[in-house]
Amino acid sequence: MKYIDAFRALNRHRTDQIVIASAGHSCQAWWEASKDSTTTFYLGASMSMSTMFAAGLAVAQPKLKLWAFMGDGAFCMNPGTLMVERQMNLPNLMHILVSNRAYGGTLNADLPNSARNDYAAIARGMGIERVFTLNTIDEIETEFPAIAQPNVPAYTFVILEVEPLVEQFKSPAIDLEAVELKYRFGRHIEQITGANIFGFRL
Repeated sequence: MKYIDAFRALNRHRTDQIVIASAGHSCQAWWEASKDSTTTFYLGASMSMSTMFAAGLAVAQPKLKLWAFMGDGAFCMNPGTLMVERQMNLPNLMHILVSNRAYGGTLNADLPNSARNDYAAIARGMGIERVFTLNTIDEIETEFPAIAQPNVPAYTFVILEVEPLVEQFKSPAIDLEAVELKYRFGRHIEQITGANIFGFRL
């Protein structure tokens, strides 16, 4: 399925989830799909740590529901994140692996062993029980609402099998400065949780 269409479909099923978008194309694609500048954190230089960032927020604020995107290029840099995520087993965290079988951040350079990499098998091999693979828009529309239902018993790992982005859609630049996005997101988290993120204010 097409990368941007998959993100638009996910956005149609989003309710009150906090989203962490990662390096590569997911920041630009999620911006195009959602135009969200408040409840999404665009972690553009995440270098495989987007889900760890989300896990920290999920454990600190267990009432929040989080979706964290990670490309498979980033995942292959640090698959050990799954060990930590499985051990934490946070029911309010969903790791969405965007599998385009390429390094999207480097003009879709080939990902080693790409045709044989079985991300669902890797996740199950680490003991993750809630593992789902979505290959089509129809599967997102019919299966994702149940996957993303509230009060799930454990951490969730979802693989989106998509085509590389470059030829499908020219990703627009996010038209807000990173610092402004940080403060919009942080202030929103403060508002809905009562947490003190930015500390002393004049």
